[in-house]
Order: sequence, then structure tokens, then C-alpha cells
Amino acid sequence: NIIYARVAHYLGPRNNIDNVDLTDVLVEDQAKQVKDAAAISMGTDISEEDYFHIKALAEQVIEIAEYREELNVFIKNRMNAIAPNLTLIVGELVGARLISHTGSLINLAKQPASTVQILGAEKALFRALKTKVATPKYGLIYHASLVGNTSAKNKGKISRILANKAALGCRVDALGDEETKKIRIESL
Repeated sequence: NIIYARVAHYLGPRNNIDNVDLTDVLVEDQAKQVKDAAAISMGTDISEEDYFHIKALAEQVIEIAEYREELNVFIKNRMNAIAPNLTLIVGELVGARLISHTGSLINLAKQPASTVQILGAEKALFRALKTKVATPKYGLIYHASLVGNTSAKNKGKISRILANKAALGCRVDALGDEETKKIRIESL
């Protein structure tokens, strides 16, 4: 989507295709394919007003994509500084969601591993308890790459093990001093 938006923004109207060098936006063979497709396209020309709206939308898509990238870098740096062990175990985004859900790193460190495992699935948990059916096996921790890459029958086991390790890592991050924060995954 971002490449398409950049091409639409950079290219402009179809009759402008000969005057534009798309190698700034695309790889050389892709740029040639786009130029060839635009040359034989049977579509009609767009009005100036439509082009103005298309260009504005493409600019918004590009800005949002760049902002999203900046946020990812910020979260990665922030999580590595605040909770390096938790980040190493579950990843930046899942770790940030867990901390956000509990309110702080200290509050997350106070939670038992069984609670960490189902954080984010409280509604399903209470519905299961009310209707006396099976309780959920995972909540936010489901989005960790380790759980996602596991076969369906082992997802519950992996999420339980990952929650145990995440709880330990979180406690080291929250309650340890600078020397103990460097424990890393080998000791957990």
C-alpha cells in the first residue's frame, strides 16, 4: 500500500508518465512494468479536482506510514530501556500491551504467571466462568511470535510457558537493580 501511494503521489496524471523517473520510488524493472502498463492502459483521464484528492490521500497514507514507523522505533527503544527481559521474551509490542493493560511495569510484576497468561481475555474468562464452559488459554500473549508459530494443539502449553518466563523477566526488570537487569534469557 505504501509503495502504491508513493507511486500515485510521485507519478501524477497518466499523461505525465514519460516525464517521470520512477526509479526513485520503485526498483528498475518494476518501474518499467508500471510505465508499460500506464502506456497501454485503457482508463480515462482524471480531472484536476480528482487528481488533487488522490494526491492528498496519497500524502496522508505516506505520512501515516512514516508516523507508524516512528512509533515502532520509539516503542522498540523504550521497551529495551524499560523492560529488556520482557521484551526479549515476548517482543516489544506484546510487552508494551501487557504493561499498558496492567497500568505499569510494577503492577505487571505483581501479577502471577497464570494472570499474565490470560491478560486481555478477562471478558471471555468471566463469560466462561458464568456459563461453566472451558476458560481461555491465552489473552494478549497470543500475539507473541512464539505462540503464533506453534501448532494449534501446543498453543496453550507454549502460552503457559511463555507467561511463566514473561512473569519472571518482568519481575527482574521491575524489581532488580542495574546488574540484575542484564540477566537475559539464559538464566530465566
